[in-house]
Amino acid sequence: LSPEQRGRPRGTADAAVERAVPASFRFAEPGTLTIGVAPSLPPISSYATDARTVIGFDADVGQLVSDSLGRKLKIVPLAWADWPLALESGKVDAVISNVTVTEERKQKFDFSTYRKDQVGFYVRNDSKIQSIREPKDVAGLRIVTDAGTNQEKILLAWDRENVAHGLKPVQVQYYDDQAMRIVAVQSGRADAVFSVNSVLAYQSAQQGKTRLVGAISGGWPRTADIAIATRRGSGLAEPLTIALNGLIKNGRYQQILDRWNLASEAIDQSRTNPPGLPKI
Repeated sequence: LSPEQRGRPRGTADAAVERAVPASFRFAEPGTLTIGVAPSLPPISSYATDARTVIGFDADVGQLVSDSLGRKLKIVPLAWADWPLALESGKVDAVISNVTVTEERKQKFDFSTYRKDQVGFYVRNDSKIQSIREPKDVAGLRIVTDAGTNQEKILLAWDRENVAHGLKPVQVQYYDDQAMRIVAVQSGRADAVFSVNSVLAYQSAQQGKTRLVGAISGGWPRTADIAIATRRGSGLAEPLTIALNGLIKNGRYQQILDRWNLASEAIDQSRTNPPGLPKI
C-alpha cells in the first residue's frame, strides 16, 4: 500500500489507440490523461500510506490505459457523488471508479467496460456451507448485507421467493461498521456476509479467515458491467476500448487483476456502450 507502488505493471504506447483518438478531442492537460477516481473502496481504489496517493485496481487500469495512449497519467481524487460533474465540465477526461453501466447513465456518458460487477457470499473457513448460488441456498441463514444496495435488493428478493415456496426466511443483519461484518461471521453470529465481491475477496486474501462460496452479478438477474466513463459523443470511448482489448490480449490486464485478487471479475473482451442496467 506504499505510494511508490513498486511492481505495478506498465504498458507501452499503442499506435492503434493513438490513431483512434479524434482530432477534435481536447484533453484536460496536454500530453496527459486525467482521470477521476473516488478513493474509498480498497482494493478498487484507496489512498496509499501517505494519505495522498491514489492506489488500487482502478488506478492501475488508468496507468495502463495512459501508457497505451502514450500519455502521462494524472489522477484527480473525487467524492463519488461528484464524478458526473467533473466529467461533464472537462475537469477530467475519464472516470475510472467502479462505475456500473446503466441505461440512465448512457444518456450522458459513453462507456468502455473493464470488469464484471459481482457481489459475493463469504463464510468462515470452517463453515459447513459450500455453495450459495440460488435463492434456496440462503433459506434459514443469518446473512449480513448492506442497507440500500443492490445486494440487499437481491437478498430480499430471494427471501420473498423462498417464503412464497414455504422455505425458512433469511435473518438479515446490518452493521454500520464494515469491519464488524466480518467479525460477525468469524464469531458465529452470522452464517455469511453478502457484499461487493472485490472488497470481500481482498479482505479474504489479506486476512485468510473467510472464503467465497458464491458470486453473482451485481445486477441479478441481469449481467452488470463496470466501465470507464467518458463524455457522451466525445469520441474517447472507442480508443479506450481498443486500449483495454490490447491489454487483455497482451496479459497486462490479467496481471493487475491478479495483483488485487480480482481474477474472478475478469472480462474476455471490452465493449463500448453495452446494454446497461435498466432504470428502476
